Parts: sequence; C-alpha cells; structure tokens
Amino acid sequence: MSNLVRWAPFRDMITLREAMDRLFEESMVRPQSDWLAPGKDGPLAVDVYETEESVVVKTAVPGVKAEDLDISLTGDTLTIKGETKSEEEVKDEHYVRRELRYGSFGRTLSIPAQVVADQAKAEFKDGVLTLTLPKAEEVKPKTIKVKAKGK
Repeated sequence: MSNLVRWAPFRDMITLREAMDRLFEESMVRPQSDWLAPGKDGPLAVDVYETEESVVVKTAVPGVKAEDLDISLTGDTLTIKGETKSEEEVKDEHYVRRELRYGSFGRTLSIPAQVVADQAKAEFKDGVLTLTLPKAEEVKPKTIKVKAKGK
C-alpha cells in the first residue's frame, strides 16, 4: 500500500529574503580562491571610532614596514594602500600550504565627520597603524550656557 502525501504547492518555495540570504552567504562567507591573491585588493579590516576631538582609524598590517604604507585623505575619503614582500625565495611546487599573502593591498573608506587633513597623525607600532584625524571646528560639539533672567 502506498502512502499518500497531501499536495502543498508552496512547501518547497523559499521566500525572496531566504534566497538573497543564501546568495550573500555563498558569495561573501566563502570567497573565491583568488580573492587574496598577490596584486589583488583584498580586505583590510579597520576599526573606526569617534571622540569629541577626532576620528580614529586603526588597522592591523602585520609584516608591512611603515615606509611601504601609503595613506591619502581626499575630502571624506581615506585610502590606505601598502605592499608586503616575500623575504625568501621558495619555489611554488615545494609549498604544502600557502596562506601568507604577498603583494599589494588597499582599502578606501568614508570618514564619518569633517576632519583637518593637515593635522592628521599616523602612528605605526607592532604592526598596527593608528590614524588620528582631528575634527574640523564646525563639527566639534559646542556647549551653550543658559543664563536665567530675573523679573
């Protein structure tokens, strides 16, 4: 005797949102194998936060010398570029696993407030680049005192 299954035409359909989630998960979580290949612009993770006086950008760039970094600020757009170089020559066929990345990298991001580019400071210590971008006077918080008037 065979089992009967009630027909539910929408059971196997997925919502548009689930389809988009799956699309983004497959393309972003599991990137293409050449995404970080030398010469390609790979992701450069950054932390950006604001204080009352400045915008601070931190990024880890291990294995890069300070002189190999190029930082530019145009309007509200910050660009960080650099290059890592292999120090030893090993033929590709001798590698068992190769995950260290060599070549050019870069990241461009928008700064959330107006800053004074001429007063920007860059520090590089232990592979961490810290950029301190002072805010322009017009975007700094102002305190207004209230005076009570007598009758």
